[in-house]
Amino acid sequence: MRENAAVPAGCTVEVSDLYAMKFKAAATTEDITGGVKDAENFSYAKEIKLASEEGRLADDIKKEQEKLKEADLVIFQFPMYWSSVPAIMKGWMDRVLGFTYAQEKRYSEGIFKDKKAMLSFTTDCPESVYSDTGINGDINVTLWPLQNGILNYCGFQVFAPQIFWDPATGSPESRSSMLEGWRTRLQNLCGEASVYFAPLDYFDKEKGFLLKPEVKEKYASKESGLTVGIHMGKPLPANSQTKAGV
Repeated sequence: MRENAAVPAGCTVEVSDLYAMKFKAAATTEDITGGVKDAENFSYAKEIKLASEEGRLADDIKKEQEKLKEADLVIFQFPMYWSSVPAIMKGWMDRVLGFTYAQEKRYSEGIFKDKKAMLSFTTDCPESVYSDTGINGDINVTLWPLQNGILNYCGFQVFAPQIFWDPATGSPESRSSMLEGWRTRLQNLCGEASVYFAPLDYFDKEKGFLLKPEVKEKYASKESGLTVGIHMGKPLPANSQTKAGV
């Protein structure tokens, strides 16, 4: 589908084609101009945050961060590799989002809390493989590190993912149907509710960011856990990473 074929009226699209850009995936000291502050005890997260504050980031990182500042919605489009994103996209996340690493501004208080993001990806297997009885395990568990550990961590409001199951072995008609479904969804995407994540104030910073006692009490009678990762020893909430409002 052409990048502008399904753009709602009044919206514009800017694409970062990482392969065409030959985007550097490795996070190294080359990402920081003017040298690092502590070469002996080098910490990429600390150095990249400081370099961001001082305007000393590499040009390719600056360009991508400018796109983020202008964006209302960020869609990560990729083929699923090893139950995750390809290395080049992970490198983009490491390098471009690295400056967001700060304990005081994360999760529901993250710097992108007024922006939306989502994953849109293809797989090389049918949906059954990523079911709760499939060999790869529940897709909701697979998505947790990406949607919670990266997108939600940065503050994004995360839309349910758009998953294209095994398009390579499907018929032309089935692929056309997938694209038409995506095209239709895009028209009203920004009006959708986001996937649920526990807010930062549910956790006690002074006690290692454990759930506060009053929150545990509130959810004690629930049949399932709070989220995929914060399950409190209970069954996982069904479809909580693939559907909004669960």
